[in-house]
Amino acid sequence: MNYQAYDYLTRGAYIMHEGFSLLNDIASHPSNLYGHTLPGRITRASLETAMRLTQRYEKLGFNIDEIKIDDKRHKVKEEVVFSKPFCDLIHFHRAGVHDDHKVLLVAPLSGHFATLLKGTVEALLPDHEIYVTDWADAREVPLEDGPFSFDCYVGYLIEMLEFLGPGTHLMAICQPTVQALIATAVMAGKKNECVPKSLTLMAGPLDCSKNPTRVNEFAQEHSMNWFRNVAIMKVPYGYPGEGRQVYPGFMQLGGFISMNQKSHLKKYQNFFQNLVFGEEEDADRFRAFYDEYMAVLDMPAEFYLETIERVFKNNEIARGAITYQGEPVNFETITKTALLTVEGADDDICGLGQTEAAQDICKNIPKNMRKHHVQPGAGHYGIFSGSKFRQSVRPIITDFIHKYA
Repeated sequence: MNYQAYDYLTRGAYIMHEGFSLLNDIASHPSNLYGHTLPGRITRASLETAMRLTQRYEKLGFNIDEIKIDDKRHKVKEEVVFSKPFCDLIHFHRAGVHDDHKVLLVAPLSGHFATLLKGTVEALLPDHEIYVTDWADAREVPLEDGPFSFDCYVGYLIEMLEFLGPGTHLMAICQPTVQALIATAVMAGKKNECVPKSLTLMAGPLDCSKNPTRVNEFAQEHSMNWFRNVAIMKVPYGYPGEGRQVYPGFMQLGGFISMNQKSHLKKYQNFFQNLVFGEEEDADRFRAFYDEYMAVLDMPAEFYLETIERVFKNNEIARGAITYQGEPVNFETITKTALLTVEGADDDICGLGQTEAAQDICKNIPKNMRKHHVQPGAGHYGIFSGSKFRQSVRPIITDFIHKYA
């Protein structure tokens, strides 16, 4: 589908959304006795479901106002402390707390906004000074700001680490494990004093030959010409990035949903039933998840295509063939950065062993500075959010960072 046509379609659907919303307000009004009957509840459930299916989902905020440390509450303030055309670095300043454990948390640039990591940030904040990469929606970046490539991503991380200074801990989730590992090796090779103190890599495609998933197979089944001709589109009229070539967020979202169609359909069916029977707590959990899940961004075409070719097709990191700015990257230069790799036992996006591969790639990190953890029962998202992350994974990360602070 042409991006301009899709944009017109979603704008038209949003007009329908406004209509459904108006009808739902009427049906839900306290003085409307019909709304309290079973047929009325079914009507309201149908209207809200229709509202969600026709909604244009926008980026949400982190909205972390305070945290609790040792039974004391501390205000939290978001500050943009470093800015580039395609990314802002957000610092979560904790009032009255001084902590030298600076953590640069690298959010994925793979379709969703950095706010997908809200739960990750909330869980880490009591123990660490958190900085998060907030990647821009490429359709909002004017053409005159230039392209954003695979190497630009690595360069951004190096600049951010230099900005934060020596002693910073680097943590990457999913796609950016690749760039985080490269940035660490490049900095180590140049004996940069700001090389990360520790490197935590979670659920990332560092060796796609290990237990390939449907994501890996899809990349291998289609040629680069297919990706260029089918996946890449121009930002339509009316956006700051008009004319920029991108991989649209709606296509990535479609891919995510198609991988688990039955699961998503079941969740919508359960949501409908929750509304009918007044199970508001379950309904609120559904709303919170899908408000975030359905909000997507466009990726710069050059970054997306290079990632497909270099990471998923050519498997360049595991093969020792990856380069940065035309020069080979030598991972054996990493000797002083502690390495933690984390995987989910039930991850259907990044197969077991793909992230652990970093342990073999970084041959010269001493054994006593390494750790690998596989979380039972965790899927791709469960490895960095939800109860399993909070109860099992987060304590391991915190202990590891504190050990090498």
